[in-house]
Amino acid sequence: MARSVFVCAMLALALQGCSFFGSERPGGYFEDDGPPLLGGPDPASVPDPIPRIEPLSKTGNAPYEVYGVRYRPVQEARGYRETGVASWYGKKFHGRKTSSGEIYDMYAMTAAHKTLPLPTYLRVYNLDNGNEVVVRVNDRGPFLGGRVLDLSYMAARKLGLVATGTARVRIETVDAVSPALAPVQEVTLTPGGGQVLLQAGSFRLSGNAQKLRRRLEDAGIRPVRVATGRVGNDLYYRVQVGPVAAGEMRMHSARVHEVIGVEPTVVSDCC
Repeated sequence: MARSVFVCAMLALALQGCSFFGSERPGGYFEDDGPPLLGGPDPASVPDPIPRIEPLSKTGNAPYEVYGVRYRPVQEARGYRETGVASWYGKKFHGRKTSSGEIYDMYAMTAAHKTLPLPTYLRVYNLDNGNEVVVRVNDRGPFLGGRVLDLSYMAARKLGLVATGTARVRIETVDAVSPALAPVQEVTLTPGGGQVLLQAGSFRLSGNAQKLRRRLEDAGIRPVRVATGRVGNDLYYRVQVGPVAAGEMRMHSARVHEVIGVEPTVVSDCC
């Protein structure tokens, strides 16, 4: 990501991850940045993040200025879409703080954007080869070349743009997982009795629900179903695991938590 020592001094907490960039090398990276020597883990072993509801980060969401341009991050990104050129950043920033205050991991599925809220989940389509991924935006940039997104090294590998350095992309926000958004009947467990369902997510779009269902099944979690429910006039698609025996609920809940990063909601097996 294109930042400078001067910018670092100006932005302090707002852009904690900034670093100096010089001339660009073939492959789209700058100076001593680039891919790791050994390439890192197999991209097939690195899952896309499951979008979930999170509070705004304490840093990186205030207005800031870079190279004389004033940026005003937005607080809400629902329905956001943008088309442009994406680049990537790698080993030079690995282990440094991002604008959100988190540590940059070039093997994680993350990205940088100039104005979207930190964090935001984006689906990124590589318009040059048809690949797509989901990333979590936790940094600011890129500030050079008119680019719309800076991808982590791993996200760039999965999209197939490490060698070229840049690619034409379309980005759009993704619905966050909300385990208890759609109406459900929560239950009080009694020792040794009954069966329950674990609701892992609730989505406005059927495709997002099906993707989470496949993600859970790929992790060996079964059975998984997609049910529907309404909140007012809005239809939601609910991803539910089970039914499972109430006595095994905590074990199954822990497995779901490992996949989605939040605790599933316990619901009645009749819903």
